[in-house]
Amino acid sequence: MVDKVFAGQWGLILGASSGFGEAVSLALAKRGMNIFGVHFDRAQGLEHVKEIQSTIRSFGADSMYFNGNAADDDKRAEVLAEIRKKCSQPLRILLHSLAFGTLRPFIAAESKDAINPKQMDMTVNVMAHSLVYWTQDLVRAGLLAKGSRIMAMTSAGSTRVWKTYGAVSSAKAALESHIRQLALELAPHGITCNAIRAGITPTPALEKIPGKERMIQWALEMNPHKRTTTPHDVAEFIAAMCLDQTHWVTGNVLGVDGGEFITG
Repeated sequence: MVDKVFAGQWGLILGASSGFGEAVSLALAKRGMNIFGVHFDRAQGLEHVKEIQSTIRSFGADSMYFNGNAADDDKRAEVLAEIRKKCSQPLRILLHSLAFGTLRPFIAAESKDAINPKQMDMTVNVMAHSLVYWTQDLVRAGLLAKGSRIMAMTSAGSTRVWKTYGAVSSAKAALESHIRQLALELAPHGITCNAIRAGITPTPALEKIPGKERMIQWALEMNPHKRTTTPHDVAEFIAAMCLDQTHWVTGNVLGVDGGEFITG
């Protein structure tokens, strides 16, 4: 039986309908936390969101999900307005788990096959800069305050290379830099900020990466536990990071990978 340690509190998950965002939503709801979720889905994806919300209700928690582009200024304003109507206290957590970017090489024989400026800018904006804009608005609205946690999903790609992953690597490196800067500026407010570096994890985002099979095989061989990371592994850690006792942990890239990174 899991204690309802976060009963009555709310969390905001950006990228809440699959992968890490879904797993974290359920792990927190199991502990009593209500969930605001932002996602970008159609058809089958929307049906899955209904299933997630049903599971959240089964844990005795509440939820409100918003379908749209989390990197869009108007959508962010719309979501924030609804959060303020529903929630009268600061959020316990803002999780940035947006995995939407261009997987094209920088160099190709034909220009049409290489990444272009619009694709590069979109990738870094969605997967990195949007964290800053959400944080700015939430702090101004009083929805992030003492005791709040900001966490963002990064990857080993912030320091390592993989064909076609260049734009996402740039975004992850920028995301980690943003986390450090936010940790500095928000420390006086009692808000912690950390990047979470998961190991290679089978998620919908991984499915889109060319050569994913090699990544998975490498993890199975090199990870000391001889398995890949799971969304559940990461979600349980993030839930623990929301406890009061972690108030002095901020400005870090925290590896949740069973020791995978140290073997590379």
